[in-house]
Amino acid sequence: MFDAIRQLPGLSLALRAVDRLSRERRMARHLRAARAIASTPPILPSHDGVIIFSMIGTATLLPYLVAVKSFRHHLGMGRIVILDDGSLTEDDERTLAHHCGSPRILRIADVDTGLCPQGGTWERLLTVLDLRAEDYVIQLDSDTVTLGDVAEVRAAIAANDSFLFLGGPDAEERGIEPLPDYVAHRYPNGPVDEPAHMQILVESRLVGLPDADRRLYVRGCAGFAGFARGGPSGRAEATRFSTAATRLVGDTIWWRWGSEQVTSNVLLANEPGARLLPYHRYCNYWLQRVTGDERLVHFVGTHRYSDATYRRMTVRAIEQLTP
Repeated sequence: MFDAIRQLPGLSLALRAVDRLSRERRMARHLRAARAIASTPPILPSHDGVIIFSMIGTATLLPYLVAVKSFRHHLGMGRIVILDDGSLTEDDERTLAHHCGSPRILRIADVDTGLCPQGGTWERLLTVLDLRAEDYVIQLDSDTVTLGDVAEVRAAIAANDSFLFLGGPDAEERGIEPLPDYVAHRYPNGPVDEPAHMQILVESRLVGLPDADRRLYVRGCAGFAGFARGGPSGRAEATRFSTAATRLVGDTIWWRWGSEQVTSNVLLANEPGARLLPYHRYCNYWLQRVTGDERLVHFVGTHRYSDATYRRMTVRAIEQLTP
């Protein structure tokens, strides 16, 4: 009955307005809480062959500082490299220099995507693939919070194995599997049509790739990923896959946001020794119950401000950094 009431046009609009205002209030409270990150000790970078890499802008500066300082604190190694999305100011760069050990800042306008799409974080992926030639590179989104020891990440670095952060518990249950098996299980009725999400449109058609029977796949999340130093997947492999996928689904679909994540999943799943992080410790936040054993939580946009969890975990992470 309540669902039927929600469908009433006037009431539905009112409820959406209330929900939007609630989210805006929670976002404002979160940003106020995040300001305390400015009082925590700066990162002391180490040149140990590990790069913690992120693409950020002025709007995400505060959340990013929480993300990178909490992660670096628990990882205990690495130096910072940043891709400026084009919006960082001089004040932002001074703040980053103080808190992140004078990180190297690259400019998105300087990244040549070649035959790959522009935007949609493709510049981020291609830069990671360039950097991994000399260093182990960890891609870290600014909407993550690290709350505990990340032993699994350190183990992957020590073995120089890439790692994937999974999209959900179902991905962990099946693990990395032959691409045709993944598609048959996930899309038993064949290719999905519009208006489905871009990733679904692409994944459901991946068996059409010329080498599909030789590829592996797992649905990962590009918000957090580890790229082994000198790994087999570089810019050339990403370009080859992007070109094949464009022929498969058309550039109208492939150039939407999300194709970079599919590419990252394909590249990492097919690397020897690639590891899957345990989902109960490294997870996306979908309004699930908090267990207390979370090590890294990715607050995807859908539910970032649906409740106070992001703010509470931000406060907890900052407290761990405070002397």
